[in-house]
Amino acid sequence: MSTRRARSITAKVTEEEYVRLVERAGAQKISTWARETLLSALEPSGDHAVLAEVVAVRTILVNVLFAVANGQRLTADQMRALIDRADHEKRNKAIERLATMATGGAA
Repeated sequence: MSTRRARSITAKVTEEEYVRLVERAGAQKISTWARETLLSALEPSGDHAVLAEVVAVRTILVNVLFAVANGQRLTADQMRALIDRADHEKRNKAIERLATMATGGAA
């Protein structure tokens, strides 16, 4: 049994934008393509996971380089704590970076 769609979302676009959207939709009806594209934006993508991992590696690297540049040696426990912290914070930091980029800020 299918769910009835009762709500609409509309947007004004230029003729050039419309042509680009139709091209992107390909053989699909543009309304079907637009709905699927909008709904897919609600789901986390693989890009988010990759960015989260890159952010975690960056956090670890920056902290290790800072310690080494200051003549410090990190113990195994300190490295584990650093990795745990980076893993714990990576998702939120990735979301913050994506939000900053979406609003035109520097990444």
